[in-house]
Formats: sequence, structure tokens, C-alpha cells
Amino acid sequence: MVVKKEIRIVNIVATSNLERAIPLVKLAEALPNTEYNPEQFPGLVMRIKDPKTSALIFSSGKIVCAGAKSMVKVKESIVQIIKHLEKIKVKITIKPKFTVQNMVAAGAIGIDLNLNALAVQLPNTEYEPEQFPGLVHKLEGTRATFLLFSNGKIVCTGTRSETELHESVDLLIKGLAKIGYK
Repeated sequence: MVVKKEIRIVNIVATSNLERAIPLVKLAEALPNTEYNPEQFPGLVMRIKDPKTSALIFSSGKIVCAGAKSMVKVKESIVQIIKHLEKIKVKITIKPKFTVQNMVAAGAIGIDLNLNALAVQLPNTEYEPEQFPGLVHKLEGTRATFLLFSNGKIVCTGTRSETELHESVDLLIKGLAKIGYK
């Protein structure tokens, strides 16, 4: 059986800093796509329609953006936030940089997996089928954590770049090949 890797990014969480104070009350009053309740949480939640993402915006100018499926979409989301800030006369003079904190990808490796056997054979695993149908595998020497399902579907979280994601999936496949999955 040939392992056929198929993986796509489903969520990127990135942080940025606009390097200036943001008047959250004014922003919440001006935009309908926001939620701000400082008694419960210090950040404003902004839902962006295109690209379909959400952002937490803090008064310090720090931003956490989630929901993008590519690095291009992360940049587009931050551009949208800056446009919304300009509507309330907040001028951002820097070109904000962003840092990927986490990538989540889903896909398949094209082979059926015996999760009971893998729970014994692979290090750093948790498998409790009564609680959850997937096996959790922390890939040694990487930031990647995988959910493995018996039908060969996988979810990978913890990587911070597409390169790191693909390298981690390749390492997983090599590890599976060592214990008899080919």
C-alpha cells in the first residue's frame, strides 16, 4: 500500500502589534461587526467577512487573528482591521509584522490505521476510544501534535509554517513506515 499524503491548512492563528493605543469603546460603537465587554474580557472581538476571520484587538494595539487558511489571508485580515481603524480616525503609520503562533491542518495519509496497535508502538501517544475516536500523538523533536483516525485521516496542530507542517507530516509517515505502515 502506498502512502498518499494530502494535507491542507484549515486555521492559522497569528499575532501582530499596531504599536499604538486603540480606543476600543470608540471602535465598538462605530462598527457593527464587533463585541466588546471589558468587564468580561479586555479585548474587542472583530469579525471580518472577507477573508472570513476573527480578531481580538487590545487597547495596547496588539492583535490576535484566527481563522485564516493562508498567510495571504492573514495579511488581508490585518489590512481590513487597519481600514476599520481609519474609519474612526486612528492612523496606523507602521507596516505591521505578524507572527504565526499555530497552524491547524487536516488531511489524510491514505492508509487505514490500527489505533490500538499504534497506541502501543508509537511513543508520546494517548488513546482512549471510549472518550474520543482519535489517537493523539505528539511527534518527538517537533512542535507538531497529530490526531490520527483509523480511516487514515489526520489533523496536525502546533506547527508555525507550511514548511514545518509538511516536514512534520513526512516525519509522521516515516515513523509509521518504520513500524510496518507503507
